[in-house]
Amino acid sequence: MDKTVKLWDARTRQELATLKGQDDEVISVAFSPNGKTLASGSADKTVKLWDARTRQELATLKHADAVISVAFSPDGRTLASGSLDKTIKLWAGEARQ
Repeated sequence: MDKTVKLWDARTRQELATLKGQDDEVISVAFSPNGKTLASGSADKTVKLWDARTRQELATLKHADAVISVAFSPDGRTLASGSLDKTIKLWAGEARQ
């Protein structure tokens, strides 16, 4: 609810980074299959794509209402986002090597 995404080291339980950029609470997050891209879905009606290594925002994708779910396809080339606007959007892009 603090409008951030936190990255944690699962083994040490130490916080690695805080990603800021959403304008409302973050509801859903997903890593791409190769672990290089992170998607966050928010009540601010957007999906943000992040570079997991540099922690930089890569893109903002928009819906008409809150985004409640994000998921990458197994090959990482498609991102699906579900929204309270009663749509599921499929976003195409190149898998990052």
